[in-house]
Amino acid sequence: VQLVQSGGGMVQPGGSLRLSCVASGFTFSDYDMSWVRQAPGKGPEWVAAVNTNGFSRYYADSVQGRFTISRDNAKNTLYLQMNNLKFEDTALYYCARDPRGALTHHSNTAYPPGYQYDYWGQGTQVTVSS
Repeated sequence: VQLVQSGGGMVQPGGSLRLSCVASGFTFSDYDMSWVRQAPGKGPEWVAAVNTNGFSRYYADSVQGRFTISRDNAKNTLYLQMNNLKFEDTALYYCARDPRGALTHHSNTAYPPGYQYDYWGQGTQVTVSS
């Protein structure tokens, strides 16, 4: 199993970035997927999740209305479109395979990250700075 991320970088407040995560080594369309971020000195924070067909999407309150998670199962790729970025969005962002299910985040029944997710991308830095 591999999750290879791209995108990210440095952007001014109010700017936009798109992250991508290409999956291989498993049947991508069989798994819910999530984006998780970790800011310096803080623990992992779930950002967004999508179910297998892409029709059900869930977001943390902190990014609702600004970020959009999507997937293209034909391309084995997960995306995170980030708009109206804020200083507090600065973090290392990870895509993660989410076998416990996207709905667990919506229903506040998600497990700790070490159990919720079984594979992670390599991480990509997003820095929001003026």
